Amino acid sequence: MTVPVRSEEKAKRVFLFLQGPSSTLFCRIAGHLEAAGCACVRVNLNSGDWLFWRRRGALNYRRPFAAWPGYVRHLMSDRKVTDLIVLGEERPYHRAAIAEARAMGVSVYAIEMGHLRPDWVTIEREGLSSNSRFPVDPAHILEAAEGLPEPDWTRRYSHTFLSEAIADLLYNLPTVFFWFFYPHYQRHALFHPLAEYAGWLRRLAVGRGRGRKANFEVRRLSSGTAAFFVYPLQIETDYQLRAHSPFRSQRDAIRYILRSFAEHAPADTQLVVKIHPLDNGLIDWDDYVNAAARSLGLCGRVQVIDGGDLSALISTCRGMVTVNSTAALSALQAGKPVKTLGVTIYDVEGLTDPKPIDRFWQDPQPPSAKLLEAFMRLLAAAVQVRGNFYSKEGAEAAAESIASRLLARNVNEPGAYVEPPIRKHPMKIDVP
Repeated sequence: MTVPVRSEEKAKRVFLFLQGPSSTLFCRIAGHLEAAGCACVRVNLNSGDWLFWRRRGALNYRRPFAAWPGYVRHLMSDRKVTDLIVLGEERPYHRAAIAEARAMGVSVYAIEMGHLRPDWVTIEREGLSSNSRFPVDPAHILEAAEGLPEPDWTRRYSHTFLSEAIADLLYNLPTVFFWFFYPHYQRHALFHPLAEYAGWLRRLAVGRGRGRKANFEVRRLSSGTAAFFVYPLQIETDYQLRAHSPFRSQRDAIRYILRSFAEHAPADTQLVVKIHPLDNGLIDWDDYVNAAARSLGLCGRVQVIDGGDLSALISTCRGMVTVNSTAALSALQAGKPVKTLGVTIYDVEGLTDPKPIDRFWQDPQPPSAKLLEAFMRLLAAAVQVRGNFYSKEGAEAAAESIASRLLARNVNEPGAYVEPPIRKHPMKIDVP
C-alpha cells in the first residue's frame, strides 16, 4: 500500500520526471504520487517520451541542447520542484539537470534495472556507481545489515524478450520517423536505432545455431578439468562502461585484460569471454577478441562464447574478471573470486579482490561469506524493490514500491547513505 503522507507535507512535494524506460513504469509511479497529493511534471525530449507519457503534466522541450540547463533550471524554480526522477543519470540531458537540481537543493533519484536481476528494480538517492552513496566500508555494511531479513529470492515477475523488444520499437521508431517534432533532440546512444535493429535481425537469424554451439562449449568447459576464468562482456553503449570505468570503449577493456592474462596468468589457465545476451551484433566481438588473442600469443587459451548458461560457467570457473558488470554478483553469490576494473556498488574490500589484476590471475581471493550475506541484505532492503520494467504486473509492483519509498523519504535506508560521496569517476586510460 502507498504510504500515507501528512496533508501539510503533500503540498511541498513536486516531482519532475525526465526520460524513463520504454515502459509504463514512470507513468505508474506518477499515478501513485499524485494519488497521495503530490504534483508531477514531465519533460518530453522526443516522440518516444511523448508516447510513453500519456497523462497530464507533460511539457515538450524542442530547443537546442545548449539552452537545456537554463530551461530546466527555470522550470524547477517556477514549478517549485522538490524531487527529480531519472533513468540513466549519465545521459547528457540528465547530467545537466542533475547539476542544476543539486545547486537548487532538489533531491535526485536514479532508477535502473535491478542489481539483483531479473526480478528487481534499483532506486538510489543521488545516483549509481560513481555517484552512489551506498557504503563501501565493510564494518558499516555489517552494522547496517544487522537484523535485516534475507532477501526473498522467489521469482515473482517475468517478461519475455518479445515484450522488451516491442517496447523498444515503440519508443525508438517514433523518435526516428517523427524527429521533426523535436528537431534538436540529441540521442545518447552510440548507434542509430535502425542500425541496432538490423544487427538484432542478423543475430536472430542465426540464433538457434549460435545457441547450440554455445551450449556445447559451456557443457564442455563445465565438465572438463581445465582451469579457466570468466570475463563477461557488457553492452558497448552501457554508461557503466562509458562513464564509470577507466576505458573509453569495450575494445580498450578487452585489450587491457587480455594483455594482463597473457603476461601474468598461469600457463595452464584459459580465459572464457562471454558476449552479452543483449548485444546488438554491430561489433564482431568474436573476431575482435580472437584477433587480440592471436597478437598476444594466446592461441588456444581464449574462448569466446555467444550464448549459453553463465551460471554453469561460474560454478566451475576459478574466478571472474569484469569492468563493472552486474553478472559479478552471481559470481560472488557462488563464492567465486571477482576482480573489477571500473566503479560499481559491489566493489567492497572483502567482496571483490583488491589486488591488481596482474596478481589476481595467480592468487584469486574469494569473498567473505559473512560480508556477502550482509551486503545482499542491505542492498535488497535499501536500494532494491521487487518488479521489472516490461510486464504489467512487474511494472505496477515496482511503481507502487518506488512511490511508497519516495513518499516516506526512505530510499537508501536503513543505513545505506553515506555523505559526502566516497566514490569518484575514474580517470580514462589510454590502452595501446
